[in-house]
Amino acid sequence: MVEFPSLTPYWPLLRFLVPLAITNVAIDVGEQALNRGIATVKEDAVEMLASYGLAYSLMKFFTGPMSDFKNVGLVFVNSKRDRRKAVFCMVAAGAIAFVLHILIAHTDLGYYIINKLHHVDDSVGNKTRKAFLYLAAFPLLDAMAWIHAGILLKHKYSVIVGSASISDVVAQIVFVAILLHSNLECVEPLLIPILSLYMGALVRFSIVGLGYYCNIHDNIPDSSGLDVGGDATIKKMLSFWWPLALILATQRISRPIVNLFVSRDLKGNVAATEAVAVLTATYPVGHMPYGWLTELRAVYPAFDKNNPSNKLNSSSQVTKSHIKKFTFCCLTISLTLCFVVFWSPHVSEKILVDVIGVEYAFAELCVVPLRIFSFFPLPVTVRAHLTGWLMTLKKTFVLAPSSVLRIIVLITSLVVLPYMGVHGATLGVGSLLAGFIGESTMVAIAACYVYRQQKNNEMSNELVVEGEDSAPMSEVCSRTQMDAIEELQEEEEQE
Repeated sequence: MVEFPSLTPYWPLLRFLVPLAITNVAIDVGEQALNRGIATVKEDAVEMLASYGLAYSLMKFFTGPMSDFKNVGLVFVNSKRDRRKAVFCMVAAGAIAFVLHILIAHTDLGYYIINKLHHVDDSVGNKTRKAFLYLAAFPLLDAMAWIHAGILLKHKYSVIVGSASISDVVAQIVFVAILLHSNLECVEPLLIPILSLYMGALVRFSIVGLGYYCNIHDNIPDSSGLDVGGDATIKKMLSFWWPLALILATQRISRPIVNLFVSRDLKGNVAATEAVAVLTATYPVGHMPYGWLTELRAVYPAFDKNNPSNKLNSSSQVTKSHIKKFTFCCLTISLTLCFVVFWSPHVSEKILVDVIGVEYAFAELCVVPLRIFSFFPLPVTVRAHLTGWLMTLKKTFVLAPSSVLRIIVLITSLVVLPYMGVHGATLGVGSLLAGFIGESTMVAIAACYVYRQQKNNEMSNELVVEGEDSAPMSEVCSRTQMDAIEELQEEEEQE
């Protein structure tokens, strides 16, 4: 058997990332299965797809920040006590999200957010609010699954995390197929994708929960030792989490903002409903070839030696150079996939017709938006790689401004591009790309700032060491004598 020693350090990275990449792709496949569950409904399929798309994108705004608690499990959870604190945070956040779902579904707040802001008619608005109510418990279930997924990733059990996500999608597809043959298609078609979503999440939570208890729970201490930085406090967890949550919240709210501006730009008529339906169908398809690059964030915390819990594992041969080269290879693969799938004639239309089940005329409307998605891999890779490095250093606070810039660039594009003749789904996806570029640029600036700080600190430390080395021998002796006296005094006090 031929061996390639130079490739040896890349196998742990590949084994770690592939299940996570499959996880990300599986989520997109699951979304397409849910969309198919609605598109198969013969009556008002476009209206139902638009209603579910609005409700689902708003729900993602609440689940997004909580899914980033996976990174808290990856970086901070070293003991059972740390896990209990993380779970407590997730239960509190899930309860808040549940209350907000109820308020939006049953109060004038929801009518203003969905009907008025999006300029949709009463039929679409009512269906959207009903779907949003049905999704109220999903954020808590999703959050509990993600925190345990993060702990599994910390201990390199990415295969279990990937298997859980694949099982999630399989469960969604199976339940969509089952429910399509029930009377729900006539009674309440919205429940077909929503019940399937719940069943998939329940399967995923069960697998990661069992994976944690079977492989990790009995092998971690009740409390963290000083070799890994001691017990993490809730304050430290939240300080680490909130910038990541803010970033993900702005990423998730981007879709509702895009839906809002696209719908208002077309005056809330039939064309607006069609444009929102096109966006709902193209998001998962366009996201599939590059979305898995986001998982590169987990590579640095899992393998870099700056993470205290990784210093104990001295057998790893992975270096920063290996991580950088691996990241570049992932970017190349993603770009190739995007251009092959979205720019080859009739390939993207065939995916939409065969997988989601839309009409061919509707699929043709999705071609241009999907081609714009081809340029997403570059900013996504830059953002993921640098975010992972900053997570390892626990300096996530410098990432907060990137979320603000993303929203500013996104809204500016949504306002300016219609004056340049860009409308509909093309306007939405083009503005998303502009927001991604703005965000990744700010992340790069933040990383340069932290890197420069590190270099300045290293230079200062070197100067201090040189100063100590050049101190007179009498001064060194006097310091040694003072240290000995202090030690004797401490011993006498203890006695």
